[in-house]
Amino acid sequence: MLRYSHLVGALPAVVPFVPPEAFERRLGHPIKIRIGANESAFGPSPKVVEAIKAAAHQINWYCDPEGYVLREALARHHGVARENIGLGIGADDILGLVVRSMIDPGDPVVMSHGAYPTFAFHVAGFGGKFVTPPYRDFRNDAQALADAAAASNAKLVYLSNPDNPTGSWLSVEEQQAILAKLPPGALFVLDEAYSDFAPEGSLPELDPEDPRVIRIRTFSKAHGMAGARVGYAIGAKSLIASFDKIRHHFGVTRLSQEAALASLNDPAYIADVRQRVTEGRRDYAVLAEELGLKPLPSSTNFVAMDMGDGDRARQTLARLLEDEAVFLRMPGVAPLDRLIRVTVGTPAERLGFAAALRRVLTHSA
Repeated sequence: MLRYSHLVGALPAVVPFVPPEAFERRLGHPIKIRIGANESAFGPSPKVVEAIKAAAHQINWYCDPEGYVLREALARHHGVARENIGLGIGADDILGLVVRSMIDPGDPVVMSHGAYPTFAFHVAGFGGKFVTPPYRDFRNDAQALADAAAASNAKLVYLSNPDNPTGSWLSVEEQQAILAKLPPGALFVLDEAYSDFAPEGSLPELDPEDPRVIRIRTFSKAHGMAGARVGYAIGAKSLIASFDKIRHHFGVTRLSQEAALASLNDPAYIADVRQRVTEGRRDYAVLAEELGLKPLPSSTNFVAMDMGDGDRARQTLARLLEDEAVFLRMPGVAPLDRLIRVTVGTPAERLGFAAALRRVLTHSA
């Protein structure tokens, strides 16, 4: 019998998300419309593809473990120093580095109940103690987060803004209010994976040397590079440097670094993706209202639709998957489990989804 650590031995053997490939294996046939994981339906810039092809000839070489060139480019992009930029194997990796760096078993961590599950996965894995204010009207409750942080003396406060899974956002003023009430020595974790879609007035201008906050971004959404696994953090130099003690130094591969650099250098492509996502969100809003559902306002590349109750949402998701081979996801925590979350697909995918949803709802009526 292996002698697992007490912490790991007590944890359930779960992963935060069931992948569409697992559903395909269970169903025995391919997914027809893959609009559940908030991947970009529009793919990466053509410049990314060319950069990967060129870098493939050097795949026998390890990457630069410092990510020097990419970090320099990101620093220029954000107007900060290279030492304020840390790379990770996707944003999820950086969330794990933050948690591992900051908490000991039993330390309190504040996040909304039902928020992005991977952060909760890391907190549980390192023994953190959850303090979970509920959402209010399908939005993060800034006042409740701030009050919970102060009352629990939390070491970490997590906020995804724009938010996954609801697509909502908090204003700069609401975020500043949370920051102002942080306990001494605490860190405000701003997960800005959807920042490329954020509306004006939702991304605060923060001093990168402010030790109270770290911002986390990704190339997985607007940049269309989810499979490349490139995320980065903007934070105080001392905090970023501390990750070198524990991070996987060769994790962001040579191909991934070259791809991210090429995408960063094609802002026109990202602007085009934003426009196409905006059009897709409008299509989904029209569809939801046509079917008597409530579309939530979204500043992400997905739209959450309110089905009215959790049972109906679960049944709809099951029928879409099993009868229509359409892959969607939904939150698992009430009352968010009333929502189904639909990634903005291509025009053809949106038409296919609309037809499938109409059939499913007609048959269940």
